Formats: sequence, C-alpha cells, structure tokens
Amino acid sequence: MELGMHTTRTLNNDVRMPVLGLGVSKAADGPEAVQAVRWALETGYRHIDTASVYGNETSVGIGVRESGIPREDVFITTKLWNDDIRAGRVREAFEESLRKMGTEYVDLYLIHWPVTGKIEKTWHILESLYKEGRVRAIGVSNFQMQHIETLLAACETVPAVNQCECHPLLTQVPLKNYCSRLGIVFEAWSPLGGGSAGNLTANPELAAVGEKYGKT
Repeated sequence: MELGMHTTRTLNNDVRMPVLGLGVSKAADGPEAVQAVRWALETGYRHIDTASVYGNETSVGIGVRESGIPREDVFITTKLWNDDIRAGRVREAFEESLRKMGTEYVDLYLIHWPVTGKIEKTWHILESLYKEGRVRAIGVSNFQMQHIETLLAACETVPAVNQCECHPLLTQVPLKNYCSRLGIVFEAWSPLGGGSAGNLTANPELAAVGEKYGKT
C-alpha cells in the first residue's frame, strides 16, 4: 500500500487515524518543537505524537495553533507517564496535558508503558475519559501480549492502538499478529531506528533498498 500524508487507518471505534505522524520525542521544548510541528503541518502531516514525559506538550499546542490548520483536522496523540500512574494521579495528568496543549480533547491517549499492578485501574480511568468524550480513542504503548491479556481480563474496552518500537531490525511480527486478531492497530515508533537499533538510515542494506526504489 502506497502511504501518503492523508492515508488513514480506521480504529476499532471507527475513528480515523492518519498513518504517518510526526513524533516529537527528541524536540526540545520551545521554538524547536513549535517550528517542527508547524513545518510538519504545513508540509501535509496531520498527526502529531507527543507525551507528557517529552516535556513539550505546550510547544505542540502552540505549533498546532500557529499552523492555522483547524484543530479538528489535526490528530493529536499524547501519553500518560509512569510516575503519574504510580502516584495515582491519572486524571490529573490528563488534565495537565490538555491545559498545556490548549485543547479541549485528545484524539488518542495512551498508557506510555505498562506499570505492574496498575494496568487495570489505570485503564478503567482511561475508559471513563473516553466515555466522557474527553478522548476520541484510548490505547497503550510498549505493551506485550501478557500486558494486554491482563488489561482485557478486567476491562470492557479493547485498546484502539498499541504503539511499540518497530523497524526492519525489530519486526515484532508475533505481537503485530496478536494485535491484529484483537482489532488493535499496531503503530510503530522509531520506524527508522533511534531506539534499540540506533540510526537505521545509515544501515548499508537499507540504504541499498532505498537507492533501488529511489527513496531517501
């Protein structure tokens, strides 16, 4: 399938999520993050992925507003951090994310990492936010099969998304197949490396594939 800026996937609650998104985990808060978001949206991106732990949600919100693109046309993902889960301040952390970004809702809210013993309770709160219309879709990040099994055993809402490190050197095929069977969209972070594999753009085999197909 040829991917374009406006290619979308339909999640299990019928929300459409743009397939290509700008992740801002490395963008410093302030002008750098604002400019990255604004330029991405001007280029045609419609999905911005941030997280509370990135420390740049405020800049993401500014970048979206400065772009002039209507809020309803931008798909914003943010994530709940482990410390907030352990401190029992899930809802408070969500409200802080909204306030920083200057938005009344989030398109996709993810549990950033599974916290042992806290998965079920945390997910129940995300379900509440979803039912209240504060979030268009809820999901998880960096969850393996056993974490999802724990969640599903005690909860009524199947995650819309599982976002994990995935690239040619970490294909995650069993996990992707498992998520597919449950109707969970598997979303990759660091598809060009930057996680456990380092920078894959310098990988000679991948560079040869790119040259063959005229891709950078």
